[in-house]
Amino acid sequence: MSEIVRVKVDSVEESENEFKLLDPFSKKWDDIKNLKGFDNNFKRRATRMSKVEATPQYLDSAMAVPAGKNGAKSKEINPGTVYVNGYSLFDVITPPWNLYELANYYDTSFANHAAIDAKVENIVGLGYDFHVSDRTMLKLEQVMNDEQRDRARSRIERAKIELRDWIESLNDDDSFTHTLMKAYTDYEATGNGYLEIGRTVTGEIGYVGHIPSTTMRVRRLKDGYVQIIGNKVVYFRNFGAKNPNPITEDPRPNEIIHLKQYSPLNTYYGIPDIMSAISALHGDQLSSQYNIDYFANKAVPRYVITTKGVQLSGESEDKMFRFLQTNLKGQSHRTLYIPLPGDTEYNKVEFKMEPIETGAQEASFREYSKQNRDQILIAHQVPLSKLGGGDASNIAAALAQDRTFKEQVARPQQRNIEKQINKVIREKTDVLELKFNELTLTDEIAQSQILERYVKTQVMTPNEARQKLGLPQREDGDSPFQMTPRQATDMRANTAQNRQRDAERTNNNSDSPSTISGRNAQGEGESSQ
Repeated sequence: MSEIVRVKVDSVEESENEFKLLDPFSKKWDDIKNLKGFDNNFKRRATRMSKVEATPQYLDSAMAVPAGKNGAKSKEINPGTVYVNGYSLFDVITPPWNLYELANYYDTSFANHAAIDAKVENIVGLGYDFHVSDRTMLKLEQVMNDEQRDRARSRIERAKIELRDWIESLNDDDSFTHTLMKAYTDYEATGNGYLEIGRTVTGEIGYVGHIPSTTMRVRRLKDGYVQIIGNKVVYFRNFGAKNPNPITEDPRPNEIIHLKQYSPLNTYYGIPDIMSAISALHGDQLSSQYNIDYFANKAVPRYVITTKGVQLSGESEDKMFRFLQTNLKGQSHRTLYIPLPGDTEYNKVEFKMEPIETGAQEASFREYSKQNRDQILIAHQVPLSKLGGGDASNIAAALAQDRTFKEQVARPQQRNIEKQINKVIREKTDVLELKFNELTLTDEIAQSQILERYVKTQVMTPNEARQKLGLPQREDGDSPFQMTPRQATDMRANTAQNRQRDAERTNNNSDSPSTISGRNAQGEGESSQ
């Protein structure tokens, strides 16, 4: 996002401080009271709250405090209490991690960036389709009249086309898939993704878009969200909620679908996968910076300085001492300049710099960087093969890793997001449901052979196979495929041949002497009968 100012810093601590300055919610009321859109009642209430603060202190939260008898009550620190700044004034919760810094990791760490992109492409980037819901399918199966079933199938096909046209018309700038990709990128980078739902004056959904997660904060009462960008503040409701707007003047605020990566440590915000490998990410960044400093210094290795017969001035000694004690820390491969006195009749000045790194220095921490990369990918549960790396010759291992990635990562996440998106679809129709296209582990030839076998063996109907391929339904495609006698005979013959070939392969590959025939040991020649 354009609001993030990327500043080169030399340490993780300085980076955290820089990103804290980007958070508009951390400012006091005097700095944010001129934002556009505030409701007058909210401005008066915020002004009264800001006057209470003389020194940084906790304010009593609006959350109820457990009480007992005769005025006795709990004195625990309420988790909803906050300092008098934007977080307390808007009654929003501080994220457990700096969202701007998490978003910056996506841009600056190649392994994190590649892993997130791989998950985005394979989970929501493969497109989507509309399938008949289970409830509708049950109703169709109960209809015994073939003519009625055919008419219902025809209406469903028209509904699919109309529903796709409708959902693609909800955003003039981005396709629906691209909108989901941006929200899911935020979900993987910061643990939170936000889809904005706008309604027309009649209450129908008329807009679906993405809101950057770095700008959004969750209300403590979980009754909505607040966004600050530039000089404007906006309040959003939860999807489907009808509660009044407590902050701005907008009488019809838009709604939010919050995609949140679960963490047992926080019920308001999600935590991204990269946090479990944050030390590896920081280590990789520091090792990369070390190598950059090395080459920026023209690949000059580090040296030990020895002197003989040198009478340095006080200024030169102080300069060398300060350089060695302080200036070298965090600034690798710097060059030191020390003025030396000239030779005399009795003393000869000698100043030596002996390298302590005589080996190749152009790739320091190579193994360390590889280890950090692997840890980041493990945290994301993304195999190296999905990033285009690894040994291309080991195809079997790559296929096994892809299968694990599909079953344990991609498909479960698709189910979670489908449930959220179908909340929008159900406001239009309950006949169809959105399904994401899945990662394909077989080529087109193998897939066609699988579908052909399923149809011929009546495991699937022709229409079910066509639905797998994204093709329109046929009027006669709901009945099981009936083979002609000739086709049935050919299929039985092919099946028998396949079984015979499988048995021969098993015999040839067996190590048991009883199953090996016609093969002599090396050097024995032809056996006699």
